[in-house]
Amino acid sequence: MNTAGQMRGWLRADGRKGIRNVVAVAYLVECAHHVARQITVAQPDTAHVIGFPGCFPNPYAQTMMERLCTHPNVGAVLLVSLGCESFNRYQLEQVVRDSGRPVRTLTIQNDGGTRATIAAGRDWVTQQAAALAQAPSVPMDISELVVGTVCGGSDGTSGITGNPAAGIAFDKLVAAGATCIFEETGELIGCEEIMASRAQTPALATELRASVAKAAHYYATLGYGSFAAGNADGGLTTIEEKSLGAYMKSGQSPISGLIKPGDIPPRGGLYLMDVVPDGEVRFGFPNISDNAEIVEMMASGAHMTLFVTGRGSVVGSALAPVLKIAANPHMYRRLADDMDINAGRVLEGEATLEQVGAEIFDHVLALAAGAQSRSEELGHTEFILTYKSFEPIGPACLPV
Repeated sequence: MNTAGQMRGWLRADGRKGIRNVVAVAYLVECAHHVARQITVAQPDTAHVIGFPGCFPNPYAQTMMERLCTHPNVGAVLLVSLGCESFNRYQLEQVVRDSGRPVRTLTIQNDGGTRATIAAGRDWVTQQAAALAQAPSVPMDISELVVGTVCGGSDGTSGITGNPAAGIAFDKLVAAGATCIFEETGELIGCEEIMASRAQTPALATELRASVAKAAHYYATLGYGSFAAGNADGGLTTIEEKSLGAYMKSGQSPISGLIKPGDIPPRGGLYLMDVVPDGEVRFGFPNISDNAEIVEMMASGAHMTLFVTGRGSVVGSALAPVLKIAANPHMYRRLADDMDINAGRVLEGEATLEQVGAEIFDHVLALAAGAQSRSEELGHTEFILTYKSFEPIGPACLPV
């Protein structure tokens, strides 16, 4: 595997470095989605589609798109507008331009419709891809990495093999100065006191407890929890049982802060991301798929995501690699072509948790050095962004 000394990245104007150098083709309403998708056909490996489907404006979506279009893995941005949506494309274009990236906006209603806009977009994306291919890289240290983790398609093995192994990898990364983000307060119900005991300050501990209480209230109001039929089929019985497994991927490092989607961690350490909307319950299920959580961590700067799955998931992500960790050895054998790590070896006595954790750590460094994950090789660039609303975090959430 590659070592940290072999890592190289692309330096951005804000000082961050990307481990990929892609063109983001961003649609600003669902009506422009097809055109954006067709534009990327010209450069499928370099151009990635992202976007917001809604027409009604939403500050959360605006912030998310601004963070994603200036993500360190993004080298250029093409905005695709229908023309009459409420999304503030002028503000987004200015944010991207101020970040030092090439940016262009195409408006379908003004630029000749579907065929003409696709042709113009393909020409621009092809030019930018050629320029990005010639861009010089610079040395990158492990302390400059931001790594997120999610678990999806969980079963009874997830909390025994994959999630604890990911936690061990997180501990190694944090010890080396990297930034690590874990999430899903709705799947940490019952673990709030354990997390509070790891908080760097008593005030942060209070914020951690409050974030889980908010999630519990949110789900209780909706009438269901973050627990799917597939979880039960896989051997999980309660949300608390699922939570204990999900908690394990956070490792054992002190918790440095609590962030919300789009907040950029100020320094290395371990951070909990609160993904449940603030205010009255009005947006439905907080995250309608695992990819929604991946997108939110990318908006907070994650270069890549560790994805632990027991039942099996094949998704990847636009803009940033996804590293698949199979918790169940039987599932791994069925879906080996989609998995990067077989943590199920622990159950079969072929490896220890520490060995699998070290393997995950090595794979993180390899991805940062340019190796592709399985989902990247297969062309998975899933993306989803929906309506939410968040209040700003307070000073207790990021203690000095």
